Amino acid sequence: MLEFEHVTKRYSGSEPAVNDLNLNIDKGEFVCFIGPSGCGKTTTMKMVNRLIDISEGTISVYGEDIKKQDAVELRRSIGYVIQQIGLMPHMTIKDNIVLVGTLLKWSKEQKDERARELLKLVGMPEEYLDKYPHELSGGQQQRIGVLRALAADPPLILMDEPFGALDPLTRDSLQEEFKKLQKELNKTIVFVTHDMDEALKLGDRIVIMKDGEVVQADTPNEILRNPASEFVEEFLGKDRLIQARPEVTTVGQIMGGYPVTAQTCTTLKDAISIMRNKRVDSLIVVDATNKLQGFLDVEAVNYYYKEAHFIEEVMEPDVFYVSEDSLLRDTVHKILHRGVSYVPVINQDDQLTGIVTRATLATIVYDSIWGDGSELEDTAATSE
Repeated sequence: MLEFEHVTKRYSGSEPAVNDLNLNIDKGEFVCFIGPSGCGKTTTMKMVNRLIDISEGTISVYGEDIKKQDAVELRRSIGYVIQQIGLMPHMTIKDNIVLVGTLLKWSKEQKDERARELLKLVGMPEEYLDKYPHELSGGQQQRIGVLRALAADPPLILMDEPFGALDPLTRDSLQEEFKKLQKELNKTIVFVTHDMDEALKLGDRIVIMKDGEVVQADTPNEILRNPASEFVEEFLGKDRLIQARPEVTTVGQIMGGYPVTAQTCTTLKDAISIMRNKRVDSLIVVDATNKLQGFLDVEAVNYYYKEAHFIEEVMEPDVFYVSEDSLLRDTVHKILHRGVSYVPVINQDDQLTGIVTRATLATIVYDSIWGDGSELEDTAATSE
């Protein structure tokens, strides 16, 4: 899909910003470039769409040398998302989304249909198409920036720290949303970040750079288990959970049994009975196909009991969840950060499969740091 062959970028009177880069990126692969400031990661990405010219070597997309292509046409064929988003403030959201389509002289019908189709991908209502950027939140604007990059259905998308300016919760939500979207659409992504947690979470492969050169390019798990150098170890951070317990990597490996649930059509009266019989103070709400719909706690039941009849009228639909293949290190951070006691776990079809509890994660963390306690016992026995 994307190939770098002996690619070098030199600026006059300086050491190479990128030096003899050789790398192949497969179709549908999500590759994160990361490294210290000035390591060459952004320069590498910008050479792909010729925002920066190559000094030596060749970059090919689908086997075609980019230097032999018209630069404007090349850029229109590659999606591009930046941290500053770059939405046109005087244009509606629809016009921003289909900006490339306008340049490609799409018909009004084509643009309208494509804009509605894309907005649906990220769960935003159609009425947003007539809004202007200033009427949207930062997270919503960033979603529109991503959709604009997808509008012409490019096989390759470049992303330069697209979520860096967002608050932690919005950023976390968008990362989950975009990774799921990328898998569904099978797009090839070149993603530049300075955040190692973000790279570990999103990347199929991570390319770590230093002084213009690649020091390691591999899967997140392989990099964590077998860092190529002391620099990589220091850059990763030696306190990461996965290094202490490499055999436990995903939520699916440690999630607990099936939680207490109720369907959306359940009455509040029946919900109370379920809580009483199961001795719980909350329920996870699913639909008839077992897809996660929301969350209901006893406080909401008590507050709305005289006003509502069914669970779906009072449940909280914005429930925090993780997927079975979510990395355990990410789940630990999220649960500790949010202070929740448990989190629902879903499969690739959004169906509820279990829960992961704070207590379970605590056990994993304790074992990672102190083992099973035998060493402490041995130390105590020796001191006696």
